[in-house]
Amino acid sequence: MSAPLLPGHPHIHYANDQLHVEGCSLDALSLSHGTPLFVYSKASMLDALAAYQRGFAGRNARICYAIKANSSLAILQVFAAAGCGFDIVSEGELARVLAAGADASKVIFSGVGKTRAEMAQALRVGIGCFNVESEAEIDVLNEVALSTGTRAAISIRVNPNVDPKTHPYISTGLKGNKFGIAHERTLVTYQRAAALPGLQVVGIDCHIGSQITQDTPYLDAMDRMLDLVESIEAAGIPIHHIDFGGGLGINYNGDTPPAADALWNKLLAKLDARGFGQRQLMIEPGRSLVGNAGVCVTEVLYMKPGEQKNFCIVDAAMNDLPRPAMYQAFHTIVPVQQAASPSASSEVYDVVGPVCESGDWIGHDRALQVQAGDKLAVLSAGAYCMSMSSNYNSRPKAAEILVDGTQSHLIRQRDSFADQIRGEKLL
Repeated sequence: MSAPLLPGHPHIHYANDQLHVEGCSLDALSLSHGTPLFVYSKASMLDALAAYQRGFAGRNARICYAIKANSSLAILQVFAAAGCGFDIVSEGELARVLAAGADASKVIFSGVGKTRAEMAQALRVGIGCFNVESEAEIDVLNEVALSTGTRAAISIRVNPNVDPKTHPYISTGLKGNKFGIAHERTLVTYQRAAALPGLQVVGIDCHIGSQITQDTPYLDAMDRMLDLVESIEAAGIPIHHIDFGGGLGINYNGDTPPAADALWNKLLAKLDARGFGQRQLMIEPGRSLVGNAGVCVTEVLYMKPGEQKNFCIVDAAMNDLPRPAMYQAFHTIVPVQQAASPSASSEVYDVVGPVCESGDWIGHDRALQVQAGDKLAVLSAGAYCMSMSSNYNSRPKAAEILVDGTQSHLIRQRDSFADQIRGEKLL
């Protein structure tokens, strides 16, 4: 077995010139299940989780997987069996968590636009906490809780105005973002919430963004959060848990985010120094648990040389892998079978899909030795790919495979045409 392709991909490797996820050949899996095909490493997910667990050893902490990163039921099942709670943002995600056998009391409900129906359902099943995102939501949740004869446990999401140094679409902690309560309004908002009979204040929450690759934004946000906890408790409102959100990045293109355990060693040292080391902690990682566990296998359909660009047209598209179109995101692309002559020259291609949009690209300016019929693997495809996929151009959603050692499990069938039109009616 050769060295892993990139740091962060220890379970993806070549054996006999064939790319494998753990002990399973991607070529063999794609022959059995077709392409595009998402393949996930269970060991990779559990290794990523273990880094957080090491970081919190001996602490009163709960790791709540942010399921928007990848909400496939079998993946939720893996994290539930490993003891995780879950961070959700919709009633549909709540239903998925429960279908995967998770404990509702370990669920945190985030999101800026919770409906009354979603609030009522979450209260009925007994979720652990709502992360409240606006003063208007506080009033509505109080009304819903009173109408259902319950009290809603809440933490208030604070917007600390800290720059996470990430893509603007996934920055969530600046004044111009739609998320959370303004730092300056936090104390008065807590006082308002604590006075309402349908609510029980239990915590404080902060989430500053996603794909964060530096520790400084976390340290800055923690300082601001702890300043607020001190002022809130000085006003007579106890804060039982502190939720620091998620957002830790992964290695897409030579990125060097801190390891989860190393990051939390620094954050916990700050907590201890300020006297909060024994407080219950919550975190909500998503991408950092599943991102580098996933690969999308795609077949090359056509080679199309051009005057300005050479195009490698593959059968995966922006409906399967939306991150490049949405965020101009980089994914490493490698051959499923290594070239017979590694010294042969490569050509530079834009790797693009079949969708009728110029934004349908997977990678720009990639040096590849490739021809029609070859298969490529798009790495770091475990997060925000399948969960954001669609049937655009009436394309079927891809199948998904979970690999556990030498065993592979089909965890989602490829869409049929009947799946796509279910619920539609002719006149």
